[in-house]
Amino acid sequence: MDRFSFLNAAHTQFFADLYEQYLANPDSVEPSWRAFFQGFDFALEHYSDEANTGEQLVVYANSEGGNAAASEKLQKEFNVLKLIDAYRTRGHLFTETNPVRDRRTYSPNLDIENFGLSASDLDTVFDAAKVLGHQPSTLKEILAHLKNVYCQHIGIEYMYMRRPEVIQWIQDRLNINDNLPNFNADEKKHILGKLNEAVSFENFLHTKYVGQKRFSLEGGESLIAALDAVIDAAADKGVEQFVMGMAHRGRLNVLANIFGKPTQDIFSEFDGKDYDKEYFDGDVKYHLGLTAERKTKNGKKININLAPNPSHLETVGAVIEGITRAKQDKYYADDFSKVLPIAVHGDAAVAGQGIVYEIVQMSQLDGYKTGGTIHIVINNQVGFTTNYLDARSSTYCTDVAKVTLSPVLHVNADDTEAVVHAMLFALDFRMQFQRDVFIDLLGYRKYGHNEGDEPRFTQPVLYKIISRHKNPRDIYAEKLITQGIVDAAYLTKIENEYKAKLDENLQESRKKDKTIIKPFMQDEWKGFVQVSDDEMLKKVDTKFDRKKLDQIIETVSTLPSDKKFISKIQKIVSDRKTMYDNNALDWGTAETLAYGTLLMEGYDIRVSGQDVERGTFSHRHAVVKVEDSEEEVILLDTLKDKKGKFHIYNSFLSEYGVLGFDYGYALANPNALTIWEAQFGDFSNGAQIMIDQYISCGEDKWNNQNGIVLLLPHGYEGQGAEHSSARMERYLQLCARHNMYVADCTTPANFFHLLRRQMKTKFRKPLVVFSPKSLLRHPLCVSTVDELAKGHFQETIDDNTVDKKNVKTVVFCTGKFYYDILAERENLGRNDVALVRIEQLFPLPVDQLKEIIASYPNADDYVWAQEEPKNMGAYGYMLMNFDLVPWRLASLKAYAAPAAGSHTRDRRRHADAIRMVFDKNLFRS
Repeated sequence: MDRFSFLNAAHTQFFADLYEQYLANPDSVEPSWRAFFQGFDFALEHYSDEANTGEQLVVYANSEGGNAAASEKLQKEFNVLKLIDAYRTRGHLFTETNPVRDRRTYSPNLDIENFGLSASDLDTVFDAAKVLGHQPSTLKEILAHLKNVYCQHIGIEYMYMRRPEVIQWIQDRLNINDNLPNFNADEKKHILGKLNEAVSFENFLHTKYVGQKRFSLEGGESLIAALDAVIDAAADKGVEQFVMGMAHRGRLNVLANIFGKPTQDIFSEFDGKDYDKEYFDGDVKYHLGLTAERKTKNGKKININLAPNPSHLETVGAVIEGITRAKQDKYYADDFSKVLPIAVHGDAAVAGQGIVYEIVQMSQLDGYKTGGTIHIVINNQVGFTTNYLDARSSTYCTDVAKVTLSPVLHVNADDTEAVVHAMLFALDFRMQFQRDVFIDLLGYRKYGHNEGDEPRFTQPVLYKIISRHKNPRDIYAEKLITQGIVDAAYLTKIENEYKAKLDENLQESRKKDKTIIKPFMQDEWKGFVQVSDDEMLKKVDTKFDRKKLDQIIETVSTLPSDKKFISKIQKIVSDRKTMYDNNALDWGTAETLAYGTLLMEGYDIRVSGQDVERGTFSHRHAVVKVEDSEEEVILLDTLKDKKGKFHIYNSFLSEYGVLGFDYGYALANPNALTIWEAQFGDFSNGAQIMIDQYISCGEDKWNNQNGIVLLLPHGYEGQGAEHSSARMERYLQLCARHNMYVADCTTPANFFHLLRRQMKTKFRKPLVVFSPKSLLRHPLCVSTVDELAKGHFQETIDDNTVDKKNVKTVVFCTGKFYYDILAERENLGRNDVALVRIEQLFPLPVDQLKEIIASYPNADDYVWAQEEPKNMGAYGYMLMNFDLVPWRLASLKAYAAPAAGSHTRDRRRHADAIRMVFDKNLFRS
């Protein structure tokens, strides 16, 4: 008896369905069938020769006799299934998606001969068509469908995804109308209208502002039609806010034709007029952001935001994710789909900038997910002057999408209907699965990197082709004329009307003397004002009712009695109450109480960074774990009368992306205390671009306030070059006018009031705090309850332990070094030395320092003391800004590394710096 006679009796559709299920997820089929299919695949791969491909299963099935014809039919059904799977898996490699270049050749190709099929099978009907959602069809019909779906102007990558239901959803969508666009005449005319706006806008600027940089969209104008379509469609699906980030390429076109920015304002920026405000310096026109309200064609109002960005490519991607999450947390905590982030990339940048990987890795993490982002790559196929083959090792610039198993659609940018179709697919996918999706918009760049650049220096062949290539509007207009939807007169009419409007706005703009820059997202900033450094130095009432503090301490020092915790955490938590009762609060307790007070006053709090839930130095314990289940307990969440929301998240191991996210969060919610903590202070240099391009100068460039708080552990305790310095000098070098606060506190109470001050003002500034390590448990670094309840932030702390008339030397210092000098003063019995702490380094409290200096009538020796080397720390900053008295320096010599690796050498140098405080003869210039 034939061992495989059961194959002859079964219906081939059964095998087709089962094999399809096996291909999608091998573990989902019964083990014996899985073994059968694995054997079939193995035989097909390893034991077929090119002359007899497809015969091996027939021979195998008839090794002991049997129905050869039925077995051959079954073999070919399997071969068709393999063909279908190949198109799904590799079809994107053989698409017509490049408008100006031939595609690279990939092998093996999708010829039917490579799948044990031949021309003689083209008219054979195969049940395998049912996996495509069709009735049994001929091979010719199956091939036509597969080529339409996978190998025309849209190529899609998705078969690496691991959830069968997601793969099935995609396949069902692709099978509709063979994945071809199907727009009615009115929709096509609307698409043509948006293309006309995009093309005419660039042509107008090119003629009116010859040679000026604008980073045109020419070659990718179909983006405008796609964005227009996705905003309208998303609004119909319930999206209420858009948050978009993009670089300079095409930005002005998007601002004018999607966000409705008045072209008068754009022309004023081209004309180089000064700004209407003196307190900020502005930025180039293709970096500016905008918030607008748009009314869709169905009458829905939608809030749309384009975030400002620097030239540092892809940086804005992290910022828009933070903005999105802040809006979701604030307005739509139960439905993240209401806010849609769209990130527009360049092909070279999305492949080359590491922050893209960081952003993608965030996308499914609890503290950072935003319900899915639509990523659009404006693929010029060149980065500045670098060819794409030199710009990446991967096949596609979008291969980072595979990190999170996100689908990618590669689209020919000349086929605007295909671009819109792909965008609507991406929107539906995001709304259905709350995951990222990528669109690779393959076009070209008509000019060089900017309009004054000569691209033929480096790509002469490509730019000969581009110079003869029609723009997407003209290509689409010819198509619609052929279809009888419009005629040439219609195209001329809409072009002339749009150009006339631009001409009128140009004339109006030239009647104005100043450029007006509207701050981004001002709807979130009502009630806040912009201030100078004088206002920043004014005292702020940060007191808090003692009875309410009593209530908070009871909550944060009491673990649930019905849950079991390890003994160490029980002691740490209960010690909070002990310290409170003993009137000696440590740093961690004061910090926790600060959060509790703000929550009771209605402020939200977000803390993010590496290991922040516990704290790198085990001082915070904002989240504690039940011993036998690891259930998370957040005591601040159980606070009675809490009006705000408390969010704290351990970040993944990133600085750049996470700080960018948190900056965006603070930008969108000024009533949330948003904190990013570095694991060690110097790790923040991994986020230097965010600090330099956003935090230190965002208000000066873009008129945007931001209250982000950076906690940077800093202090020399013999831990080596990488764990000592937060690079204070770099932040102080960035300080100017009214751009941020920089503080280095020495008491828990002062830190308590610093955090409260950050939220109690009617303005927002970034706050950089050099936070402690050893001081977290230093016996002298404690504060009383009254200092919290009745105190305020002290920019300076004078020395009240000495008789001022006897003081000869006044030492100014900051941070932990104060306690080191204090210990040595006590050791030496030097009552003629006063120690003055500068708790806020910027803005420097000059008036307070004048008063303090005047209070020491007999002092004749003034010292700036620091534990950092001379070329680091605050020394350079103090040289520039502290000239009230002549003073000398007590510090280490200049060194290349912040600290020595040898603990012995490090402590010896530290002791030398302290000795210099008390012996002016040791001073080294």
